[in-house]
Amino acid sequence: MKITSMRLLASVALATGATLSLAACAGGTEGADSAEGATDAASAGSRVALTYDGGLFVLDGDTLELLADIELDGFNRLNSSGDGRHVLVSTAEGFQVLDTAEPELTDLVFDAPTPGHVVRHAERTILFSDGTGDTIIFDTDALLDADGELPETEVVGAPDAHHGVSIELEDGTLLTTIGDSESRTGVRVLDANREEIARSEECPSVHGEGTAANEVVVFGCSDGVLVYDGKFTKITAPDAYGRTGNAYVTETSPIMVGDYNADPDAEGYELTAVTLVDTVAKSAEVINLPSGVAYTWRGVARTADDNALILGTDGALHVLDVETGEITESFPVIDAWKGPVEWQHAHPALVVVGDIAYVTDPATNSIHAVDAATGEVLETGELPATPNEIAVVTG
Repeated sequence: MKITSMRLLASVALATGATLSLAACAGGTEGADSAEGATDAASAGSRVALTYDGGLFVLDGDTLELLADIELDGFNRLNSSGDGRHVLVSTAEGFQVLDTAEPELTDLVFDAPTPGHVVRHAERTILFSDGTGDTIIFDTDALLDADGELPETEVVGAPDAHHGVSIELEDGTLLTTIGDSESRTGVRVLDANREEIARSEECPSVHGEGTAANEVVVFGCSDGVLVYDGKFTKITAPDAYGRTGNAYVTETSPIMVGDYNADPDAEGYELTAVTLVDTVAKSAEVINLPSGVAYTWRGVARTADDNALILGTDGALHVLDVETGEITESFPVIDAWKGPVEWQHAHPALVVVGDIAYVTDPATNSIHAVDAATGEVLETGELPATPNEIAVVTG
């Protein structure tokens, strides 16, 4: 795929942007306790965590029954910890641990002023503190038998605090962003001893991370993407300003789906194109969505067959074949909506776990569980307040 072509998906006669400035972003005990913790997590089944203005909801992931309503002041963000049970809530103090099996917001907090991105890879969970530039790493399953205490962590500092992200590979290599309070320029590579072995500063406004098949890592830039597979390769956007801020990947597909914005002066957060990055060929193609369809960074997810779902402003889930760049089906789910004026404002969000797509609808204070393959709405949960952030865990 060449990054010089634009293709309008005009063939789609189916049923029914801007820069994202902020993230949205060792060792546990083994043995009988760990096995017991894993069993407890599995017995809890799937859980959906949602934020609203003033608190958190925890729902049963199958029935969408409301299990808990937890008061919590402030604007809070959510990320799965990766262990099938816990969700990390970004609060003023750091990453606070929500146990969805109980469910309860625990007193456990990973100290991280201005908590940002959370990355899960190779059985490790990697947190980034924008306020310090620190990367905080722990074994993903360690929270299952933490027994009221935080698990052992590794903290890797940065020269300067910045809004960043880090990813640790299977061999212990750490990739972490370069930046300060004024700008972000690229990525550096640290070996298992945390010595710098490589860097690239060809990624202005670096934001977001995705790990595709064979541990090829992709970062978004304001002028394309930066790929790392043992060495750095820059793929330049076809536009002078061609920003990718978020990477949607699977570990079985070499294709990364990225959001794409070619207008630095655009107002609001609606986008109308995506970029498909071939991490093997080191090429990419920008795909325009059908006329009248836009999305935000909250509305893209990968499916079990490695394709992508896009939650459009027309209220439909659009199935994108990542190999061909074609939209093959569209499933109407909610009413048409408009993107937010500010990124923190509640608007529809999409998360796909296994065969189920979870779609929030702030306009109706509801959430839907949708069969990702057929578009059938399986369950609808009514909520007592407007949902905003979402995270889903499955035991």
